Amino acid sequence: MASEIEKRLMGRVPAARRSVLTEDVHERVKGLIMNGDLEPGARVNIYAIARLLEVSQTPVREVLSALESEGLLTKEALRGYSVAPLFTPGQIADLYQLRLLLEPWAAGRAAELVTAEAGERVRAELASVPKAPQGTRYEDYHGLADHDARFHDLIAELSGSEALRDSLRRTHCHLHLFRIEYAGRRDGDPTLAEHARIAEAVVAGRPEAASEAMRAHLTAARDRFLQMGP
Repeated sequence: MASEIEKRLMGRVPAARRSVLTEDVHERVKGLIMNGDLEPGARVNIYAIARLLEVSQTPVREVLSALESEGLLTKEALRGYSVAPLFTPGQIADLYQLRLLLEPWAAGRAAELVTAEAGERVRAELASVPKAPQGTRYEDYHGLADHDARFHDLIAELSGSEALRDSLRRTHCHLHLFRIEYAGRRDGDPTLAEHARIAEAVVAGRPEAASEAMRAHLTAARDRFLQMGP
């Protein structure tokens, strides 16, 4: 008997490709969460997802476990997986407080240590997303979300602090924040412009300017989220 999710979404979700199956299933299920097709708190049934995507249960089990580690799903004994709630305003403020303690220092340090090779890496990352997407579906904006994560991770890497880099990675903040941002129909133009200012200061070897550009970016991003709300 078809489940409620199958009734709602059957025919709307393309079957997963047989090549690189697990990766494809991962993107399909993540898209359902990021687009709100699976709403916060909704139960996620392994068998229903497998039937929906026309795949076996094995890759679905792997994907749901991975999405739990990313914080998009929660798992309870005897109940299975559910979609994680959106960040509250308090959680957003707390996350940005952590980032404001860590990332301006990382940007300044990256500018102090910058090499020609590092500068090229920063420029290449900026060039990977030349303009913000226009659509509000995960399929439209996931490239920008991936760039946001890569850019901040690269600055953390160039700071030379693996502990700081690992701390930021563990928050999965970019994924959770983009889940809210594009549900609120925001655009990515401010993000790209702010990244460009950070990159310019880092590549030029200007620590104070890089630190201040990062601080301004994080403060502006925090305020945009708090004004919009989850």
